[in-house]
Amino acid sequence: MANEECSGCSKSDNCSDTEKQACDKEKAQERLANNLAAIKHKILVMSGKGGVGKSSTAANLAVSLASQGAKVGLMDIDLHGPSIPTLLGMEGMRPETSENGMLPIERGNLKVMSIGFLTESADDALIWRGPAKAGVIQQFIKDVEWGELDYLVVDCPPGTGDEPLTIVQLLGKGSGAVLVTTPQKVALVDVRKSVTFCKKMDLPVLGIIENMSGFVCPNCNEVTNIFKTGGGRLMAADMTVPFLGQIPMDPRMVDAGDTGKPVVESCPESPTALALQEIAQELTLRCINPGGGTADLRD
Repeated sequence: MANEECSGCSKSDNCSDTEKQACDKEKAQERLANNLAAIKHKILVMSGKGGVGKSSTAANLAVSLASQGAKVGLMDIDLHGPSIPTLLGMEGMRPETSENGMLPIERGNLKVMSIGFLTESADDALIWRGPAKAGVIQQFIKDVEWGELDYLVVDCPPGTGDEPLTIVQLLGKGSGAVLVTTPQKVALVDVRKSVTFCKKMDLPVLGIIENMSGFVCPNCNEVTNIFKTGGGRLMAADMTVPFLGQIPMDPRMVDAGDTGKPVVESCPESPTALALQEIAQELTLRCINPGGGTADLRD
């Protein structure tokens, strides 16, 4: 702790290097705590496997929650493959800075931050080890002016490594996980590991989402089960965690991702968009009434 003479100023000549470092660390922890205190609910969108549509699910859920009038933040911590800027039509945008840090890019009621906004080119590869990644994730919380939020949706990279571990440890109270899978065994096996991760980290599982469950005909909107379906529901029951719903495959979802307009906006009446909207509403209920027979958020 810096002495009283410096009044918490890390630039004072009266403080030793050790005291300055301690003072800086204390200030950083205070900023982190203040930012988190202004966020009511934190929803981590995770999966044990890549390619299951986790980022598109996170983006559509965040947009759906914002469309309901909630103040929503979307934080992309998939540092090696940030796709949120593309999915929301924000490629090439740069956040502005203020005296207190960075300003997230706003999209109506939605505030967005991604490493994709900070690289010089979309082709840049981040060749980072764990400590560097943990530092950036911490900065995304303490140095971004999120303001008061009803929900912070966090798009995590696949797996149970550095990034998910860091964000769970940083967010603390009011956090819960949404796990995305596809019906196939190869995905379910890995997502089961994510359930185990959450239980070991004391992170409540708000529910399992089975993505790519059935196929939506773009002409008549009929859903046909051309592949397996129901695997996510069975896994949720087997591991005693809630099941949030099924999202069918839809060619319009691909177009929505490429054009930067989520399917809940571009095709709001499609079966896929309606499923996402219903899941967003269910998440709202689970956050408002965590003790109502579903996963409890930490308090």
